[in-house]
Amino acid sequence: MALKKINREDLEPLLEGLAIFGTGGGGSPDWGREIILNDFKRGREYTIIDPDEIEDDAVVVSGGIMGSVKTLDNMNFDELLEYWEDNFELEVAFREMERELGKKIDYFVPFEMGGLNTPVILSLGARVGIPVIDGDALGRAAPETQMTSFIGHGISLTPMPLIDHDGNVVIVRKAINPVYPDQIGRFIITRGGGLGANNHYPMSGGQLKNSVIPNTISRAIEIGRSVINARNNGEDPVQVFRKIVSGINIFNGKVKEISEEEAEGFYFIKIKLSGLEKDNNSSCELIIKNETMACWKNGELQIVFPDLLCMLDPKTGRGIMSIELKENLELKLVAIPCHERLREALKHADGKIAFSSKRYGQNIKYVPLEELH
Repeated sequence: MALKKINREDLEPLLEGLAIFGTGGGGSPDWGREIILNDFKRGREYTIIDPDEIEDDAVVVSGGIMGSVKTLDNMNFDELLEYWEDNFELEVAFREMERELGKKIDYFVPFEMGGLNTPVILSLGARVGIPVIDGDALGRAAPETQMTSFIGHGISLTPMPLIDHDGNVVIVRKAINPVYPDQIGRFIITRGGGLGANNHYPMSGGQLKNSVIPNTISRAIEIGRSVINARNNGEDPVQVFRKIVSGINIFNGKVKEISEEEAEGFYFIKIKLSGLEKDNNSSCELIIKNETMACWKNGELQIVFPDLLCMLDPKTGRGIMSIELKENLELKLVAIPCHERLREALKHADGKIAFSSKRYGQNIKYVPLEELH
């Protein structure tokens, strides 16, 4: 079994890639950097493994941090890191899951790609001494727990231990509706310090291999390194990124209007962009629920979640967080098709509910990116 270590030279490329694939959410890479540096300072080691290399009968679990990106942004992160040394909610949820399953967990797989939610899983692996799967359930970030490739491949979201920042523990053992566990989680964290953690989707190694979006951590490092090199070499980092991922240029503009609301543990944003350069005579509207959900250019639909709409700084190519959006901010939008396993999940009965546009206040049908362009 070949384990790969993530070291200091991987740090900035990893965070660069995660910020891009986080599509506005997944937590700030600034938080992720602090987590990783704190762990390295304390001698913790990050190890990842290709999903194809694990045993079919291995016990694998997913999970992550729950909380609005806006709530997290208002926290003192130094104090949070110190608190986590003795009260790491994600590790508490991990121990609760082992008790619930009556088994030792062999591997942990990230729920999503994000500047916080990927490093925090690497930190968990280092703390409990198990490898982290080089992959995740989305190949991007997403606002709700049921929005995964796993749910469309016969893997139950429950049991799901939930731990809030105040230390309350709730376990959802069964859910008739796939949305229910996330709703319970949001109820708990909004009343328990605004932050929490969960474990979910217990599965076998064989199930993981058939459902995971593979190699997303190593891909984030590779893409991040390419963007950094392009920036340092005077190339256009946005176009370098677009070419590598075979992305589509959707819009180049600046924020003209923005309305935002923090509710039920989410950060909702609607923005209007006015065009720049080749898009000078065009306009764009964007719906965000922590992450980018849907986009219209001149009134025509351009992309629908879970396909990826990456918000990038035009000069640096860095991924822009939804909490950074403000009037007159310039950005470029690049679209990427989501992984085929995620599209397979959309066809499943639970997947249709899990990914419904009603989850972000719209009534639009998913159309693959390639059919819109």
